[in-house]
Amino acid sequence: MSLTPLGCARLFPLRMELKLYSREWCSWCIDAKEYLESRGYKFTEINVGNDRQAYEEMKELSDQTYVPTFVAGDKVLANFDTDQLEKFLSENQITP
Repeated sequence: MSLTPLGCARLFPLRMELKLYSREWCSWCIDAKEYLESRGYKFTEINVGNDRQAYEEMKELSDQTYVPTFVAGDKVLANFDTDQLEKFLSENQITP
């Protein structure tokens, strides 16, 4: 249990913002999106193929240019398959 700025107890921790940087035609991106959705994760999908600014943001966050790139708070997983995503989520205790 954590405390809010006013000192009140918080029963549930703040939800971590999840982002999936992808491209429409990327099969690994489609797999990652389906994996996350089927397990109840709420995330923002960002198509870097249509948004140059988002592409630059992804490059800065991950130090690379491959998709999919998954960002959870300050943690980044780039150029992965669903097995690597599952391991990343588990190791970092990221839940839906």
